[in-house]
Amino acid sequence: MFTVATWNINSVRLREGLVARFLREEAPDILCLQECKSPVDKIPLDQFRALGYHHIVARGQKGYNGVAILSRLPITDAGDRDYASLGHARHVAARLENGVTIHNMYVPAGGDIPDRTVNEKFGQKLDFVAEMRDVFHADNPRKSILVGDLNIAPLEEDVWSHKQMLKIISHTPVEVDHLLSAQDAGKWVDVTRQDIPSGLLYSWWSYRAKDWDTADKGRRLDHIWASQDIANAAHASRILRPCRGWEQPSDHVPVLASFDL
Repeated sequence: MFTVATWNINSVRLREGLVARFLREEAPDILCLQECKSPVDKIPLDQFRALGYHHIVARGQKGYNGVAILSRLPITDAGDRDYASLGHARHVAARLENGVTIHNMYVPAGGDIPDRTVNEKFGQKLDFVAEMRDVFHADNPRKSILVGDLNIAPLEEDVWSHKQMLKIISHTPVEVDHLLSAQDAGKWVDVTRQDIPSGLLYSWWSYRAKDWDTADKGRRLDHIWASQDIANAAHASRILRPCRGWEQPSDHVPVLASFDL
């Protein structure tokens, strides 16, 4: 059995201490980070290694994007893909010794206006997710786990108000359709919702809210998916809401799932 966690950390160097605290308190076998905002050689690995996370596969950029996989278990680099040809560090994959491949994804946020004719970033987001769909359709995933900040809350109970969010980027119908098409193309199973099928569920709360906890206007943007052949091995999904209240927090919190593999 192993446990996988995913967390958009919003600068791994700024929040090195939060990552270390999480690793000490929760001790997942694998932690996938997004928005590291650091070249790989500047990621502060010494503290993570001291906690037992000796294995890393990462892709980085100065000040933007960046994805990293920290592991207590041996992993090998399984490559990356430049989705939508953006030249961004938004995907990296690693393979465990048992043959399971873990994909760590960071889908573009998409800006503020849900119209690609006036907002290039929204078009890039849609193109990114459309390419995910095409890749999964061409090469159906097997023995794979996909995690990350997908920047889309697909279900009505993944946002604080379905009606009010329909024209807000991350929950617009076109984004949801794109994400569900990508999920369907790979026959991916949404592990979090498999384990927690009903009820409001969030992994992100805006910095703009004066009291995020009381307002509770959250969205479930961070996901763990499993390929159909191993989805039944997944269990014990959790979203660690308390991490949003830590000092100088990320606006995202960790999402975890365990796998009996």
